[in-house]
Order: sequence, then C-alpha cells, then structure tokens
Amino acid sequence: MAFSLTVHGCSETRRTLVATFSGTYEAENSLPLPPPLFDGKDSSRARVAISLITVASGLNRPTDIQFDPSRPELMIVLEQAGTMKWFDLAQRTNGVVKTYDVLSVSEQGLLGLAFHPEFPKEPLFYLNMTVRKGDVDVSRILEVTLAQPGDLRQATIEGERVLMEVQQPYQNHNAGQLAFGPDGHLYIGWGDGGWAGDPHDHGQNALTMLGSMLRIDVTPNDTSAYTIPSDNPFIGDPSALPETWAIGLRNPWRYSFDPAGRLVVADVGQNAWEEISIVERGGNYGWRLREGRHCFEPPDNCERDDLIDPVYEYGHQEGESITGGYVYLAEDFPQLKGLYIFGDFVSGRLWALPLPEDSLPKESMPEAFSLGRWQILVSTFGRDPGGKVYLAEFGNGAILRIDPKD
Repeated sequence: MAFSLTVHGCSETRRTLVATFSGTYEAENSLPLPPPLFDGKDSSRARVAISLITVASGLNRPTDIQFDPSRPELMIVLEQAGTMKWFDLAQRTNGVVKTYDVLSVSEQGLLGLAFHPEFPKEPLFYLNMTVRKGDVDVSRILEVTLAQPGDLRQATIEGERVLMEVQQPYQNHNAGQLAFGPDGHLYIGWGDGGWAGDPHDHGQNALTMLGSMLRIDVTPNDTSAYTIPSDNPFIGDPSALPETWAIGLRNPWRYSFDPAGRLVVADVGQNAWEEISIVERGGNYGWRLREGRHCFEPPDNCERDDLIDPVYEYGHQEGESITGGYVYLAEDFPQLKGLYIFGDFVSGRLWALPLPEDSLPKESMPEAFSLGRWQILVSTFGRDPGGKVYLAEFGNGAILRIDPKD
C-alpha cells in the first residue's frame, strides 16, 4: 500500500475503507505465459533455467496447495471463496471435498490447510478461514475429522471442531497459513490485523495474537480446545500470551519448515521491503519498528538489541508482495535441490535462495538465484511428497509445477 491512514472508528467503517482503498492486485503483464524475463537486478544474478508445467486448471483464486500424506498423487487445493478440491494427478480427475461459507473480500477467505502429522492414522486436517460472527470478522482455525481418511476422493466429514477464533479489525493482513512443525505442534501465523502501518501496534504487543507466530498442541484439555506446549517461550510472562512463539510480524502469508526443522517465514512488507526470516523461539522480528532491516516507525534511531533482522530482503523495485514457498527436495533438479523457492505476487519474479546455516542474519545476505520474471500472480506454493515444488496462479486458476528447462 502506498499510503497510510490510521482508522480507529467502528468496524463497519474500517471494513468499507479497506474494501474501497486496498484495491485489487494485478499482474504487471498479461497471460498466457511467454518465456521469462531477466531484467532489473535479476539481469546480474546467477540464473537457473526452469519450466512451469500446468498440472491443474479451472480453479477460482487458489490460496493453498497441499498433498495428501498417504497418497502422493492426490493434490488438495483451496479456493479463496471457500471450496476445498482434490486433484488426482495420475488419473487426471478432480472433485470437491467440501465448500465452506466464508468471507472473501480483500485478503479474507479459505486460506490455509494442514494435515495432522499422523494422518491418516489420525483422520484430521485443519483449516484457516475468515468468517462473519455476529457483527465482526473472525479468523477461525477448524479441526475436521474424516470418517474415511484412506481416500479423500471418497471421504466424508464426520465432525468439525473450532480450535481458535481471532477477531480481525480489517480485511487485509489476516495471513492464513497453517503448518505442523517437526515437533508435532501446530504453528499459526497471524498478520498485524491490517490496514497500513499497524495502527493498533499489534506487532510489538505480545498480549494480542495478531502480529505473532503461535504454537499450540491440537490436543484439547479440560478447559480449552487446545493445549499450550510446556516449552513455549512466554509461559508465565504476564506481558505475553502463552500461545506466542515469536512476535514482530506484519503479514506472514506463507511459511514452511526447512530440512533442518527451521521455520522459514516470508513476511509481506509495507511500502519498501519484503523479507524472509528464520523464526525461532521467543524472537522479535521488528515490525512495526522496522520493515525488513530498515527503520519504519520511528523512521530513524530504531536500533535495539532484541530485534532480529531478516536473513533476506528485497526492495519494491523488484516486487511488492512476497509469497513464501518451500525448499526444493527432489533429486531430479540438482541446481534447485536444497534451495528455498519463493516469489513475488505482483512482479511475477521467482527466486531460489540458499538459506544460511546460521538462523541469525549476517551483515551480508546470501545471493538469490533468479528463476525469471513470469507473467503470473503467484499466490502460494506447494511441495509433493517427492520434493517437487508447485505454485498457484491466482489470476487464471492454474497450478504449475517447477521442472528443469527442456
């Protein structure tokens, strides 16, 4: 957003303002896809030549790509307007798992999916969606139990349970990802609540869930729908919620775990910098004091020893809305294997980043490889059980697989 306005009025006023002024993202070029460009800073970067192969189409504003852990050929895609679909990539068939009644204005909708780490033995998956509850907008984490988890194409839903609801003051910066870590706990990243400039200062307030990464055990207890892990960093701290894992995030739209088990978060910037951080226990990642490695509010003299800078950032001359992805793990593409694939929703650029071994940022950042500037709106990435990486084209509803260049 190129402007900032603080609004503290009623919720309906805020909703109208965001819907009116946030606008609709548009790709800088039009489809169909021509060969990629290597312009701007990418012209001097090392390159990896890729192909984007369409594996599914006909979707309406796809927001997440996951794979059934028990059936590697079964891809699950969420649509912003509320539909969860399956695609059998081997048989080239598809169908609907379920459609939910969600809000889908601006950045709201059906946004994230995570399978239980012991699926299908534990026949559970989890959804992140935006709903209207009374007169407020709410982000809801829903646990879904399947009656026939062996095959999602035929499964029926046996039950649903709300784990968490968080009121959203605006229709943007709701984030939306869900991911289980190697520790078996569910990580939930919330944005700062929206508008621009974090007007309620959620990013630096550990007593709100907004602007934070949370970590929970999905097992219910006697008093709550979930359990707080005993090693969460802020347990017993009166200035923070016990669910909190880290603070200082603006809009962690997409995140994933690397092969070392580290949480890699792509945090969407304000008006100058997009960033990637390796988010660790108890960390403060700076927003709104900093945007990337740079002072935001205050505009200077923002140095503090407790703030952790990103391991990578890029400016808005290269793109305006980062979409985080995955480390490429498949053996078929040695040039990409072990690199973190990410992109930019507005410019259509794709990159591959060698993540640093040290989670803490260094003065000099690693160099990203350019995968080219494509005429796409990359809204999310996915990775299949074999380690191949896919992306969703938000505008035309295609799912594309990243392959070596022919």
